Amino acid sequence: MLSMKAKYALRAVMELARNEDRLMQTRAIAKAAEVPHKFLETILTDLKNRGVVSSKRGVMGGYTLSKPADVITIGDIIRIMDGPLAPIRCASVSAYQPCDDCPDEAACAIRDVMKDVRIAISGVLDQRTISDMLSAPRRETDSILDD
Repeated sequence: MLSMKAKYALRAVMELARNEDRLMQTRAIAKAAEVPHKFLETILTDLKNRGVVSSKRGVMGGYTLSKPADVITIGDIIRIMDGPLAPIRCASVSAYQPCDDCPDEAACAIRDVMKDVRIAISGVLDQRTISDMLSAPRRETDSILDD
């Protein structure tokens, strides 16, 4: 499940992408992205530490993206905020850990299914960028939700 922290981070990064040619102060980002200001400060620190945003101090300072929005994937932001995309650690590529209770990982049907889930999730989130999110047309509720 996507955390509020990840949702807020995506909103903030999208706002910075919309304003790519100028520095934005945290209060302006918070207001435009509808993110609580105090929470945003923590998010921006995490994003800065991972090289997604950069900052300049001072009265004329603020935040900007460190790289173009068309190379920042949704998966990048979610991993920074929430950790691995895999639903269980033994199916993760970036944070693999064997399960303590698994008698035979090579024959584990649960792990096989969860690896497929991870592949499907990363196949979407690692192929779509912040630019894609900004340019995507807004969709009405998908018919899958009506079933």
